[in-house]
Amino acid sequence: MLSKFFPHIKEKPLSERVKSRDAFIYLDRVMWSFGWTVPENKRWDLHYKLWSTFVTLLIFILLPISVSVEYIQRFKTFSAGEFLSSIQIGVNMYGSSFKSYLTMMGYKKRQEAKMSLDELDKRCVCDEERTIVHRHVALGNFCYIFYHIAYTSFLISNFLSFIMKRIHAWRMYFPYVDPEKQFYISSIAEVILMGWAVFMDLCTDVCPLISMVIARCHITLLKQRLRNLRSEPGRTEDEYLKELADCVRDHRLILDYVDALRSVFSGTIFVQFLLIGIVLGLSMINIMFFSTLSTGVAVVLFMSCVSMQTFPFCYLCNMIMDDCQEMADSLFQSDWTSADRRYKSTLVYFLHNLQQPIILTAGGVFPISMQTNLNMVKLAFTVVTIVKQFNLAEKFQ
Repeated sequence: MLSKFFPHIKEKPLSERVKSRDAFIYLDRVMWSFGWTVPENKRWDLHYKLWSTFVTLLIFILLPISVSVEYIQRFKTFSAGEFLSSIQIGVNMYGSSFKSYLTMMGYKKRQEAKMSLDELDKRCVCDEERTIVHRHVALGNFCYIFYHIAYTSFLISNFLSFIMKRIHAWRMYFPYVDPEKQFYISSIAEVILMGWAVFMDLCTDVCPLISMVIARCHITLLKQRLRNLRSEPGRTEDEYLKELADCVRDHRLILDYVDALRSVFSGTIFVQFLLIGIVLGLSMINIMFFSTLSTGVAVVLFMSCVSMQTFPFCYLCNMIMDDCQEMADSLFQSDWTSADRRYKSTLVYFLHNLQQPIILTAGGVFPISMQTNLNMVKLAFTVVTIVKQFNLAEKFQ
């Protein structure tokens, strides 16, 4: 059903030429609409930069300020549920501004990474390898659509659950607008601005995930090539050596691809790690003590979206670390015992490089892995424990 509206989430037949960079089709379109890329026609360069500047000022700076001003001016009018619903979004919004800025500034690095993908695609000549590329490209586009649906579901459910009670969902400050007398005008303005912020956050969360999906695609292909080394009888030693050298080059391109993206993802994941425990903790408090059924559904969706910001990416990073060991095992288990000296010396050098795992770090401080993600999530339970021990929930009611 979805493939009728979003055809790129369906695996393309081998009769169509698909590139690895096609996994970013939907993501690139949304980034382009926010002014995070460059226009294809240089004639519109100035207009595009003005649009990018406007969006940056509005969402990165003015929107967080609007939420903060509302806290200062009308703090006493907040109910406990409204306050928690607003502050869990507000905290995430400030983090989202930093993440979006880092992602926007990483445009050139992402383009460099895509050039490495183009070089890797040149090695995919047989139908089996092209099928794997087609499958991962469709998966990358599906990841974007899945996240888009999840984030949109939160946005709509949160808005409707509050507006049915004639309560503002996010409590933003708009100059010259009375939030009570002009309730529907201010509410519509809120949901439009929050929609922009949510979809920007969506881009920063999906970009690392799709990038690692494609990285793992080419790691899988390289593992297959390593297993098949020297498996075709009748070839010369020079041909076998060239085959091994091509695998060394593929590995180097994969490392170049990851290194180009390393600085971009390091900052965004670091910010998210800092926020995930606090934001989930506030959401859990909201559900346990202050939410009704309708608002509780919206909060659960929000918690799911926050968890999706780090969990799938950390899981992929763990899988890639395991893949590195499997690549080394595949090379060692290939038929190299009867090879000449040149082949064996190249193999030893290559084997040493394969044994170095591909590890991404968040802010250069801690490794991006499932263990780190779980340690950060534990902070949420710490926040809830503090609230329960000091009976803070009862004092807010």
